[in-house]
Amino acid sequence: MITPRWNVRILLALSASAEPLRYHELAARLPWLKDNQFHPKTRTLCDAGLVERTEHTTRHVTYGLTDRGASLLPVLPVIVTWAEAHLEEAAQPPSAIDQAEDSLTLLTRRHAAGILWALKIRGETSGRALFQLVMPHSAWSNIYPPLRQLTADGLVDTDGTGQPYRLSAAGEALGPVLGALSAWAAGKPLTHATHHPVWGHTQAPSTPKPRVGHPTQPTTTPPATPRPARARASYSDLFSHAIPAGPPAALPAGGPNR
Repeated sequence: MITPRWNVRILLALSASAEPLRYHELAARLPWLKDNQFHPKTRTLCDAGLVERTEHTTRHVTYGLTDRGASLLPVLPVIVTWAEAHLEEAAQPPSAIDQAEDSLTLLTRRHAAGILWALKIRGETSGRALFQLVMPHSAWSNIYPPLRQLTADGLVDTDGTGQPYRLSAAGEALGPVLGALSAWAAGKPLTHATHHPVWGHTQAPSTPKPRVGHPTQPTTTPPATPRPARARASYSDLFSHAIPAGPPAALPAGGPNR
């Protein structure tokens, strides 16, 4: 519902206005989107129940967040907090909304959710066992492409070909994110995330957290200078980047897979 590019930005643009916006007012806040791109996205968000389209007259139509759309917004800082800790450093630090979009892309790759949940429940597990849990009606070898992708993304670890798979430190740390998304999807308050039966009791890893991103980054590269400690990503962090002057630049090689 929210992964397609620009969807979260549209929701944030609507949330930044005290009143519903007319189509041209909303489009003006995301000027790099062409009309043939923008209109399908607003229609999709309306169909998903996140945005409400109100036709006052044939020439006066407004768009505003539904209660369900508004209830999603507090989830976004939870995602950004994880990204700040686990996505690879970039030469030019991305905005909070870029961090959220990059994280959502990693989490919604095909079969990613099923594999992450299975590994969280079962612990270290073979590829064959994961196949039976996640895609039992497919060819067993189909489990390996998504496993390789999750390993390259830094969310899953393995000791080598034929060895079992396990969540990486970054994958384990997804507990608050997946718990919050699950609570929102179920229509429950975010406080329910801590009671999620799978992700509600994630423990912080005792080993240093790897940065999630491109797998070919040299392991001998000295660690980057730590960023100053910052509090949990706030709602205003997202607002400050919701309506940039232009589309975000692509991150350089070595940044998060998008």
